[in-house]
Amino acid sequence: MIRKATLDDAAAVAEIYNHYIEHTSVSFEVEPLSPMAMRERMVSLLPHFPYLLYEKDNKVLGFCYAHAWKERAAYKSTWEITIYLHHQFTGVGIGKQLMRELIAACRAQGCRVLIACITGNNVASKMFHQQFGFHQVSHFEKVGEKRGEVLDVDDFELILA
Repeated sequence: MIRKATLDDAAAVAEIYNHYIEHTSVSFEVEPLSPMAMRERMVSLLPHFPYLLYEKDNKVLGFCYAHAWKERAAYKSTWEITIYLHHQFTGVGIGKQLMRELIAACRAQGCRVLIACITGNNVASKMFHQQFGFHQVSHFEKVGEKRGEVLDVDDFELILA
């Protein structure tokens, strides 16, 4: 089941996200987030942007959300998206369901363009986003460093309007 996130979901969201912080270079964060820190982030997003969860048997298995891409008013209709799945439930269709719902929710709220910022070596995420019509629009070399790796970042764009 896909539903809107609430602040009560902060611990479950942090648990999923922290796996990627601690074990991969997918997220450029280096320190795990406490449930309270995740809750603080959610407080600023929930009233303004779509924030969705995939839940099965009362367990959150994935989440996705949109947020402002840039702070300047001229970018108000361009949003960046984020999607993470519980690491034991990738490749089973949860991400596709979440992404379809997120794109529809963004469109319904007047978003014109979605941006996905993807670590250069994350081929699976690039392919995933391309299935939904995203295409690569930028490549930044050596802009991140994590776990002893120097990492590139690629931006993908989906025009909704």
